[in-house]
Amino acid sequence: MKEMLLICTAAVALCQSAFAGPEISKADRDRAAGLVKQMTLEEKCLLIAGQTDGFHTYAIDRLGIPSVRMADGPQGVRNDTKSTYYPCGMSIAASWNRETALAVGCGIGQDARARGVGIMLCPGVNIYRSALCGRNFEYYGEDPYLASEMAVACISGIQSKGVMSTIKHFALNNQEYHRYEVSSDADERTINEIYFPAFRKAVEQARVAAVMTSYNPVNHVHAAENPWLIRENLRAWGHEGIVMSDWSSTYTTLGCIEGGLDLEMPEGVVLNYDYIKPLIDRGIVKESDIDEKCRHILQSFSAYGFLDGPVKDDSIPEDYELSRSYAYAAAVEAPVLLKNDGILPIKSSRKNNIVVLGPNACIVPFGGGSGEMHPFEGRTTSLVEGLQMLGKGYKVSVTDWKNPDVDLVKKATAVIFSAGFNQATEREGSDRTYALPDGQDDAISAVAALNPNVIVVANSGGEFDTSAWSDKVRAILLAWYGGQEGGKALAALISGAVAPSGKLPFTWWGTLEKNPAQKFYAPCQPYDSPKRWQDFRYTFYQEGIFLGYRGVKEFGVEPEYPFGYGLSYTSFGYSGLELATSADGIDVKFTVSNKGNCAGSEVAELYVCPLDSPVRRPERELKGFGKISLPKGGSADVTIHLGKEAFSYYDVGTHGWICAGGRYRILVGGSSEDIRLETTISR
Repeated sequence: MKEMLLICTAAVALCQSAFAGPEISKADRDRAAGLVKQMTLEEKCLLIAGQTDGFHTYAIDRLGIPSVRMADGPQGVRNDTKSTYYPCGMSIAASWNRETALAVGCGIGQDARARGVGIMLCPGVNIYRSALCGRNFEYYGEDPYLASEMAVACISGIQSKGVMSTIKHFALNNQEYHRYEVSSDADERTINEIYFPAFRKAVEQARVAAVMTSYNPVNHVHAAENPWLIRENLRAWGHEGIVMSDWSSTYTTLGCIEGGLDLEMPEGVVLNYDYIKPLIDRGIVKESDIDEKCRHILQSFSAYGFLDGPVKDDSIPEDYELSRSYAYAAAVEAPVLLKNDGILPIKSSRKNNIVVLGPNACIVPFGGGSGEMHPFEGRTTSLVEGLQMLGKGYKVSVTDWKNPDVDLVKKATAVIFSAGFNQATEREGSDRTYALPDGQDDAISAVAALNPNVIVVANSGGEFDTSAWSDKVRAILLAWYGGQEGGKALAALISGAVAPSGKLPFTWWGTLEKNPAQKFYAPCQPYDSPKRWQDFRYTFYQEGIFLGYRGVKEFGVEPEYPFGYGLSYTSFGYSGLELATSADGIDVKFTVSNKGNCAGSEVAELYVCPLDSPVRRPERELKGFGKISLPKGGSADVTIHLGKEAFSYYDVGTHGWICAGGRYRILVGGSSEDIRLETTISR
């Protein structure tokens, strides 16, 4: 285990050469324009739609324009290949570590190059609004700042390997229930403060190469045909790359052309020659409108070198040790310890007699849909396998969770119940239940009645109901979907080789009803797929900017576990808060110390609280964070910079951001509710 930790540390260090994607230069633009001038209309119409196999662009051989391969993400490279299975997006967010997101991005990028994949369809950055969204596991949580930071790091990693990253799904795709026809209706300020930031920062800081539109309409207009989204916002932020549709999310030829879509996927259902040519002939659209789309595609291909040589890099092995080390580094940082009365860690002992059971004990679970992975045989480690690899001092037995060996359970020194969801119960295309599926609540309660020393390890992309058993078990470890190395990582955490350091990237309310957004959210029902545009239904984002922890004070609701919460095996102290003026804001300086008995990592979170705002604003908002690894007794000085954006709000009158003067509280601590240091400043 110590060797694996050294490998993953080195792997993260090797990723530091990652950078924002290549800038589209004048030479790229000129090259694209020159190619477009040589293309026939038929060729242009082929280029702006995918091939019938669903994951390639069309080649124009006579002009040297290649077919570029795409692949799903974000847990790894999919589509007719085996590949490294990385922890899910929510797991990456729970690490609160930009370097971890960067490393996973580097791994995905190099795995793509090894297979000749030029465009990765990730990351997904839709905001966590309700626990029911079946695709939450792919995303980065409820906070726009945290999601933005993770997105920029992941994109930078992917694109540093010469692979185009595609941020998705633009925008407000916050449920899977009736995702084709439920219109996400929100006001301009809410959209800009909560749902746009990750996309905008990806464009402005990471120069993301491509943006994928969402299935849902936004304020009554389908995203793929929505000029307000694409032309008035995305392009205004400076995006010069590709805008592609999600698969089969287009409806009208004219809507896609005028809305600003460049590339229809998976094939040309509405953007095809037979439909486009009559519109040009009748003067409804101009051929120059099609030229613009082709230029966006070709100048992106030029910037990434796709017009100059093959994407595939034969020097990179498909089953790459470096990729595996990135996967482990992410898997060990992310699990969140929600509850622990001292039973964890389980130190090595001849007396240990651990019994493991539960639906996910002997498998490597993952969320379903386009995030579903196919790792190499022999490269995955389940929870049971990980614990068995600990060796001496850990006697590990397995029993059936629906019909357990009662005597075995009773005699165990610790019982680990591996609970949660999997690709069948938490997936793309449907929302999920709030309760654990398949009678798991009753099974956990029954095991707890046999043995008081129960630890629940749960796989999930979000919050779920624990009320039936949370007070009957001694520890709860939220494991997310930890990827192919998840079992090894969990064994390291359970044994104490590593202290847990993950923090919640969303508010854990404890009940659905406590979540202020839930009463405005669609009910959880099985997904069906009527796709006629006139079949719109509506979901109103009436909680507005007071989503998640922002709504705790606004709505007077106390969560079970606050945003940013997570336990460790050690404890941390905060001291020495100082502020220093910098060119465009302030630097917040403080010291974090490890006060406990083992090494550990702490996420220091910084919140800004406006006191004199001219408009209603959340009581506090995350505006900075840093993860610090400390030996026993160690300490480190931390500096977090706050620029003017940390004090700004979106003004609907000017359709822009205002940096308001007045007094602000600066709050620093271990979660949104665990504030250790604070001061007040005037701007």
